[in-house]
Amino acid sequence: MVQEFDKVGVVGLGAMGAGIAEVFARAGFNVTGVEIDQAAVDRGRAHVDRSLSKAVDKGKLTEDERTGIDARLTFTTSREDLADADFVVEAVPERMDIKKDVFADLDRICPPGTILATNTSSLSVTEIAALTGRADKVVGLHFFNPAPVMKLVEVITTVSTSAETVDVVCEVAKRIGKTPVAVGDRAGFVANALLVPYINDAIRLYERKVATREEIDASVQKAAGLPMGPLALADLVGLDICLAVMDVLWEEYRDRRYAASPLLRRMVAAGRLGRKSGQGFYAGTDDAPEPRPTGRYAQMIQEEETLDLGEVLLAPQIDDAMRMVGDGYASARDVDTAMRFGCGYPKGPTELLEERGAEAVVTTLVAMGEYGLTDIPVPAPLLMDQLPDAPEGEGHGGCACHA
Repeated sequence: MVQEFDKVGVVGLGAMGAGIAEVFARAGFNVTGVEIDQAAVDRGRAHVDRSLSKAVDKGKLTEDERTGIDARLTFTTSREDLADADFVVEAVPERMDIKKDVFADLDRICPPGTILATNTSSLSVTEIAALTGRADKVVGLHFFNPAPVMKLVEVITTVSTSAETVDVVCEVAKRIGKTPVAVGDRAGFVANALLVPYINDAIRLYERKVATREEIDASVQKAAGLPMGPLALADLVGLDICLAVMDVLWEEYRDRRYAASPLLRRMVAAGRLGRKSGQGFYAGTDDAPEPRPTGRYAQMIQEEETLDLGEVLLAPQIDDAMRMVGDGYASARDVDTAMRFGCGYPKGPTELLEERGAEAVVTTLVAMGEYGLTDIPVPAPLLMDQLPDAPEGEGHGGCACHA
């Protein structure tokens, strides 16, 4: 069925939407990008032009290939131009009221067989689909920034999504060169539900003056080989985006684990959003390293042998991943794939667990609980099952979740 597709629509041409339009055009689809007015169309076109020019300069595209891609791209201010689209991806701002407006329009405009996808990173796909008369043909298709580079797409299904639609969307994802991970509709999906609480944990440690921003970032880079620490990543992602995801997680679970750090909320209120605003944890600061904290929490980390700073950040994320796998929401393979291809992790959380052993992770979590450094009351059952003294058949020291 994918081979029969010809026209793809992309509604919303910010950095993400423009990237999505480029990805489809590169894969041979004819793409119509839609924005709210001509100024927004021009900005979206400029995003694509810059990206393609960079690819040509780096030798990743020839001039002829670029000309072909340009010929497959059309830009417009009218959603009505999607009346013959086979597949439409919505990439407007992360506000439910805006998305509902878009999907109501698309359901009216597009043929009954058109698949509609939302690029939401955390909002309810089920709620969006319910606005249409084709809930069986609505999915989440969550790309990661920058869309032309990052290989992961999360395919989010609802209780109404048909199996045929899921199969087609996964085929489409593969055709555009992405690795799809198909999961159900719940807050944060896989990648954001694991990544953003980890960033929030780092902000909490910084707020409590456990360590400097440089120490926090360097510790987890060293512990897991990550290309970027959590505070630098918060600046890159945008603190407003991090807060929005934390609030969605809180609304769904009402668990203290998902309460946004007060510092995160204050920084967003002050307009300190990271790189996009020029002010954040690093953005807008000089390059001089911060003075090392000397308070109670800082001394505790320095003196307590079971509280390595990098492991303090990794252990809760590993625990979150084990709960996700234990709940049956995602497989260990999908969790690791999401974090490697969507977040740049050299190793996924269950691979990190296998590397460390469950006993070391549980020891860190227990010590964190004793010192008030986590809101996780007890380690995940699936994590506890991996302990050496677990009942026979429930794991012995390594990570049996891959079995």
